[in-house]
Amino acid sequence: MTKNKIDILVLGGGGREHALAWKIAQSPECGALYCAPGNGGTEGVAENVALDPCDPAAVVAFCRDKNIGLAVIGPEAPLVAGVSDALAAADIPAFGASAAAAQLEASKRFTKSLCAEAGIPTAAAGDFDTAEAAHEYVRDHSLPVVVKADGLAAGKGVVIAETHEAAHEAIDRMFDGAFGAAGAAVVIEEFMSGVEASFFVLCDGTHALPLATAQDYKRVGEGDTGLNTGGMGAISPAPAMTQERIAETMAHIIAPTLDTMRARGTPYRGVLYAGLMVGEAGVKLVEYNCRFGDPECQVLMPRLKSDIVPALHAAATGTLDGLTLDWDDAAAITIVMAAQGYPEKYESGTEIRNLGAEGEHVIFHAGTSRADGTLRATGGRVLNMTASGKTLAEARAKAYAGLQAIDWPQGFYRRDIGRGIGDDAG
Repeated sequence: MTKNKIDILVLGGGGREHALAWKIAQSPECGALYCAPGNGGTEGVAENVALDPCDPAAVVAFCRDKNIGLAVIGPEAPLVAGVSDALAAADIPAFGASAAAAQLEASKRFTKSLCAEAGIPTAAAGDFDTAEAAHEYVRDHSLPVVVKADGLAAGKGVVIAETHEAAHEAIDRMFDGAFGAAGAAVVIEEFMSGVEASFFVLCDGTHALPLATAQDYKRVGEGDTGLNTGGMGAISPAPAMTQERIAETMAHIIAPTLDTMRARGTPYRGVLYAGLMVGEAGVKLVEYNCRFGDPECQVLMPRLKSDIVPALHAAATGTLDGLTLDWDDAAAITIVMAAQGYPEKYESGTEIRNLGAEGEHVIFHAGTSRADGTLRATGGRVLNMTASGKTLAEARAKAYAGLQAIDWPQGFYRRDIGRGIGDDAG
């Protein structure tokens, strides 16, 4: 990469994008940094701009006007909308998958088809275009089953059904429009037992560079109870992902995926996030996401010792081969503070006070905005309290101490993120 500074645009406005912008801003190769649309936290490290991240023409026009040397696409929606394709056509380096490659996340039946073609270990499944066919499949299937909306549902379109009644109810909700167009088709999978882990690789179409591992907490309630969410917290590294498991994942899941995508004429560039199930039979693919996890990104960025900008640029330009990254041995944790009622109905616009000075922790913002010096909650997941330590117990203590100081009566968080893992028996 050139030694000259480049101006960078980060697309998105969640906690993941704040974490990316925070890390990018530390790079000596970063010139001006913009975030679109950003949030109340990103404005501390970048210039927030009122730009629709899912409008390819508007994004290209902004990049041309500001002479952007690298566009970093955070969420999945702009990928599916073709923003990466439009940037590539305009010769603007873009970190993010093409719309065709992003089908790995946008359609679960697409991924199941690819797994069958490439021999990738995953759960047995059926996919259905009608509720009637799905109901018939469930009646003859052993329990539990996993019912998934085929399309993008912000991490919420998954139901683990312990009973036939729950499965039938989930099918009806999806086909009745609970997740919009995402539920126009459903995928029903066998339930896989084991420990879930999040595994990330940077890809340039041919080569893959593994990143650090993480483990997230999807359920809204303590003890992993309640509804699925976009994620209520995460830790890094993931205890289940040993070096042996990482090698197994690279050989049997990541490599055949990249090879098959390239052979199909849709090479994968960007970050590839494999949701894994680690069990006695080995590692199996649960699903793919075409972006950094949220909140996993919030625990990966503090552990990354290397400059992130050359790695993102290399993935965007097909020059990843030979690049390495250094990671801190420290453990990291992030705990999501969400609005009461999330992931269902919640109040917006409430004031948040007393975030305190960063020191023992870093706060990555998600659904926040600032006006007249006041910080307000504007989304379901609002803040990410992130801390590092020599041990997970140390990191955990710092993060929860930071949360207790925040004055936001309308917020809540799980109190068991990272509990009982490794050195933390509390």
